[in-house]
Amino acid sequence: MITGTTKLIAHLGYPTESFKAPLIYNPYFEENGIDAVVVPMGCRPQHYPAFLKLLFRLSNIHGALITMPHKISTMALLDETSTNAKVAGSCNAVRLGSDGRLIGDMFDGEGFVRGVLRRGKKVEGAHALIAGAGGVGSAIAASLAQAGVEHLAIFDPNETTATALLDRLKQYYPQLQVTVGSADPAGFDIVVNATPLGMRRGDPLPIDIDRISPSTFVGEVVMTKEITPFLEAVRARGCAFQVGTDMLFEQIPAYLEFFEFPTTTADNLRAIAKLG
Repeated sequence: MITGTTKLIAHLGYPTESFKAPLIYNPYFEENGIDAVVVPMGCRPQHYPAFLKLLFRLSNIHGALITMPHKISTMALLDETSTNAKVAGSCNAVRLGSDGRLIGDMFDGEGFVRGVLRRGKKVEGAHALIAGAGGVGSAIAASLAQAGVEHLAIFDPNETTATALLDRLKQYYPQLQVTVGSADPAGFDIVVNATPLGMRRGDPLPIDIDRISPSTFVGEVVMTKEITPFLEAVRARGCAFQVGTDMLFEQIPAYLEFFEFPTTTADNLRAIAKLG
């Protein structure tokens, strides 16, 4: 039930038809008696900078979830951003500070790292390879760096994109060993597919499977299918792994903490979500 005291969390993006967050957050709020609601709000890019500022003038606005195509453009509209957001170069959550300032953070990578840790894989001191240096790959790189990986290898066909991520990582984590250019997974403790490969039938595998050790932990970001061809292949080699939707559910507890709501577990969110 939405009342005059309900805290509004806008889910900002365009288009809105594929939005899943309301189907996860709102059942959780209802079950736990939290007077808040996530509302999809479609905003075209040309209107977004003005709309975001106006949105946070509402007296009952509490925060916003940011999705495509606004994650990058949001950065220039904020008063304060986390290191994760700065390294990622994008933001997917904004809240209103007590002084009226807009505070932004990025949780895509946090969700990934929480999933890895929950499965008992050590991140601190690990050597990790990320294929894909776009928005999601950059966010995962930021969170792995924050969690203390020793060596981070970045591969992206677009060398400019990969080098820009390297520069941001070096700026905020000068002690981190960062390399760019190779997708060879041999010798890595953690390997991540942060590319769109696997979304369409017939896509090539993002990484040479024959070079992955069975002891490597593998992460996937593609969510269109739980067990993608990439995960099928690494499972056959004996690798432990996490599916793409794990990143989604694992990051929501971090969002809840950011918005200063009672938090929960990814398993609980999966159990009560109404995704159909």
